[in-house]
Amino acid sequence: MAWVYLIVAGLMEVGWATAMKYSAGFTRLWPTVWTIVLSLASFALLSQAMKSLPLGTAYGVWTGIGAVGSALMGILVLGEPRDAVRLVCIAMILAGIVGLKVTSRA
Repeated sequence: MAWVYLIVAGLMEVGWATAMKYSAGFTRLWPTVWTIVLSLASFALLSQAMKSLPLGTAYGVWTGIGAVGSALMGILVLGEPRDAVRLVCIAMILAGIVGLKVTSRA
């Protein structure tokens, strides 16, 4: 169950980062509210996952999901560049996430 918590927490990190972008520096109410709600929920689920997963694995996977997901949201939704170097870098982060999962004892 810890891995489910961790994956959902990572997806919520993508959500709160995206909401933060739309909050325009916390000047728009609903994106700001979503930023706060999703970040608190993300931290709560990360905390639950860390009860049985190693710190480095849990935190690395959580931030990796957030980084990859946020970069993809930027590319797919916000029209950010999708050049080859960016895509290779995203792939390397994804490889790191998979490596942490594969080498985790939990």
